[in-house]
Amino acid sequence: MTLLKILKYPNKKLTRNTKKVKQINKKIHKIIHNMFETMYHHNGIGLAAPQVDIHLKIIVIDIMQQPSQPIALLNPKIIYRYENITTEEECLSLPGIKKKITRFNKIKINALNYYGKPIVITAENLLSICIQHEMDHLNGKLLIDY
Repeated sequence: MTLLKILKYPNKKLTRNTKKVKQINKKIHKIIHNMFETMYHHNGIGLAAPQVDIHLKIIVIDIMQQPSQPIALLNPKIIYRYENITTEEECLSLPGIKKKITRFNKIKINALNYYGKPIVITAENLLSICIQHEMDHLNGKLLIDY
């Protein structure tokens, strides 16, 4: 696996929109593995492909902060939102910046998993917040945009 370079603000590439993943293949699997490796190396709990200069709708998450419950989501889309919560967030692309943000405490999403199978995930609390944070990256939105 390869550590990828995390883009830092104010790099304009962080604000680009991303494209849907159309085909799951070895190249996409390699990207996912490298994203996990990079996220763990930087002690993150989530990473979006645009943060490593890959402009595809891919996010990886492991809120356990150790390689134990990794989630790869491709082309995620929120289909249900419920109950606001305000928390303080950080971002690997904006080191040293913390920002209070109001998000939904519970969401339901459609996505493709690592194998290209359609999945539905209901997420609450930290997982919900992390998914929303990483999905913002897929749309070119950063913490400082709040």
